Amino acid sequence: MTTPTLWVPFVLPRKELLHTMVPEPVSASMHALMGVAPYVKPEEAWSLAPMIAGAPSYRLGRWVGSRFQYPRPRATPKITRSLPERPAAVMVHGPDGCVATLCLDFDTSKALKGVVDADAARVGRLLSACGVLFVEDFSPSGGRHVYIPLRDRMDAADARELVEALALTATSLDPSPHQNITDGCIRVPGSVHKAGGHQTLVTPLSQAYDILRRRNPASALVELRAALAPELTRKRALKARAARSVAAQRDGFLPQLSPTMASESPLRRVARTGLYDTARYKSPSEARMAVLNHFSACGWSLQHVENELTGQFPGLAALYGTPQRQARLLPYEWAKAQSFTSTQVLQKRDPHKHRKKAAHINNTSQTLTTGGAGKLSSAGVHQLVNDLENILYAVVDHRLRARGRQGLSLRLLIRGLLGYMRAKETDVLDVGCRTLAAAMGKHHVTIARLLPVLVAASDGILTKVADARHKTADVYLIQLPEQYQQLARELSWRKGKIHAIRPVFRALGDATALVYEAIERGRDSPTTADLVRATGVSRNACSAALTEMEALGMIQRQGHTWKTTTVNLRMLAARLGVMDDYLEQISRNRHERAAWHAYLDRFLTAQVEKADVFDPERDEYWLPPDDAAIWYAA
Repeated sequence: MTTPTLWVPFVLPRKELLHTMVPEPVSASMHALMGVAPYVKPEEAWSLAPMIAGAPSYRLGRWVGSRFQYPRPRATPKITRSLPERPAAVMVHGPDGCVATLCLDFDTSKALKGVVDADAARVGRLLSACGVLFVEDFSPSGGRHVYIPLRDRMDAADARELVEALALTATSLDPSPHQNITDGCIRVPGSVHKAGGHQTLVTPLSQAYDILRRRNPASALVELRAALAPELTRKRALKARAARSVAAQRDGFLPQLSPTMASESPLRRVARTGLYDTARYKSPSEARMAVLNHFSACGWSLQHVENELTGQFPGLAALYGTPQRQARLLPYEWAKAQSFTSTQVLQKRDPHKHRKKAAHINNTSQTLTTGGAGKLSSAGVHQLVNDLENILYAVVDHRLRARGRQGLSLRLLIRGLLGYMRAKETDVLDVGCRTLAAAMGKHHVTIARLLPVLVAASDGILTKVADARHKTADVYLIQLPEQYQQLARELSWRKGKIHAIRPVFRALGDATALVYEAIERGRDSPTTADLVRATGVSRNACSAALTEMEALGMIQRQGHTWKTTTVNLRMLAARLGVMDDYLEQISRNRHERAAWHAYLDRFLTAQVEKADVFDPERDEYWLPPDDAAIWYAA
C-alpha cells in the first residue's frame, strides 16, 4: 500500500520527536483540561502543519474592520519549518480541489464552551466507534479542532457533505472551512492565536505524528458514512428542497424568502447553544428560567429535561456552569417553572371548563339518553377499530390501490382517522384539516381535498354528518357497515397499533410508511415479493424503500425475509430533521387558526352592560343651550 505524497520535507523523525517532548506541566491556554498531552513547544507542534494542509501554503490573519480574517495574499507563503509570528491558517483544499484532511472546527462563537467540549467529546466517541483516527487541539478562546487525516485525497463536494452531516450532530461545529474551495483554511497546532497564546495539542505529539503519517483508510470512512446515514439523508433532502425553492422563485411561483428565516424557536436555540440575548436576559439564570418555563408549558417532565441535557439541548446544561451546580439548581428551578406556568394557565380562560357533554354544540349533536346508551364504551370503540382495521386490510386497501399516488394518501388518511378514533375513544370525529395535516405531514388543502374522496370511496365506513360552522370543524361518523360485519368477525385481529404518518416517514415518504407497516404488523416475516403484494406499491419503489430503511437501521434482512429492529423512530426522526418541520407546521397552523378566529370575532355582537351606558356616580343632567347657540349649531 502506497502512502500519498505529502509536503513534509522538514518533519522530524519519530525518534527525534519523542526526545523533543517537554514533560513540564505547563499549559499554553487557560482552558487546558485534564488529559491534555505534555506541553509541546509551538514550533514543534507547527511541524504537523504540512501533514494536515491540503496545499503546502498558508495565510496570515489580520483585522479587517471589526472582524479578524485571513485574506487572500498576492504571494502565498509556503509552509516552512519556521513558525509564523502572526496567526496563520493552512489551506484545507489543494489545487486539485481535493482535501487531505477533514478539519472539524468547534467554535465558541456558535455555542458556549461547555457545548463545544461536549460536542467534541461526542464526535470523538463517534469517530472512535467507527475506527477513525484523529488528532485534536484547542485554542485559548476555548474552541477545539479535530483533524481526520485521509489516506486517499477526497473530493471537495464529498468532504463538504460529510462535514455538514457531522455538523447536524454537533451544534458548535462550523463547516465553513470545507464550504469554500478557494478560501477555506484553518489554524493548526502551534499557530498563534489572535487573542494571544497558541493552538495547543490535546493528542500527544508522537501519537499525532503517527496518526498523520499512517492516516485513515477508505474503509473507516465507509463506516463513518453508515453511522451518519440519517444526517446524510437529511442533508440531501434539504439540498433538494433548496434547489426546488430556488427554481420556483426563479419562475415566479414563490416569493423571495429571507435567508435568516428559521423554524427553531428562540428559546430552543438558547437551550441548544447556550447563547442568549443579553438585552432580554440579564444573566444565565434568567435565560435558564425562560427555557425551563418554555419546557414546562410544553408539558415536559423533569426526567425529559434531564435526558435532553446530554442530547439535543446541551446549551441548557452549559448555562449551569458545572455538573454540581446543575444537580443542585435544576430541581429547584424546575419546581419554580412548573409553579409559574400552572399559574399562567389558571389565569387564562379554559375553553373546556364550562363545556357539558349533554349540551348541543349545533343542531347535529346527538342527544345523550339516560345512562349514556347512545355512546360507545371505551372497550366498544377499541373493538370497533380492530374490526375496521380488518376491513381496511382486506377490502378498502385493495380498492384504493387503483387510484395511484392519490390512493397512497387516502390509505394513510383513513389510518390516521382510525388512530385518532382509538386515541380519543369516540366514533364521532370533529378534527380539523390542519390537525390531520400535521399528523400526516401534508398541507391542509390536500387533506381538505382528500376527505370528500375518502367519504365516497370508503363504502359507508366514513360519513360526513355536519358541515363546519364558525370555529368547529366538519363532523364525521366512523362505523362498520352491515355488509362488512360478518367478514370482520371472521378475520383475526392484527398485532400492534395502526398509525397514519409517524414523524420519521415525513422524510421517507408514503410508500416507505406502508412497506414498514407491512413488516411491522405482518403475521409472518415477509419477503420482498410478499411486501409488493401486500402494499400494492411497485417493485422498484418497494426495493428503494427497503434499501433506505436498511441503511438507516430501521429493518434488517434475515435470509430472504425482513424484520424490524429496535431503533427508536422518534430519535431517528430528530436526526433526520423532521421534528423541525413538524414544529414549523404546528406554529404556522397556530398563527393561521388565530387569524381565522380573529376574523370570526369581528362578526360577534358585543354585549353592552348597563354600567357602560349609565353611571350613577356621574352627573347626567345638562343645561339647555340659549337661542344663539341653537342658531350657531344650525
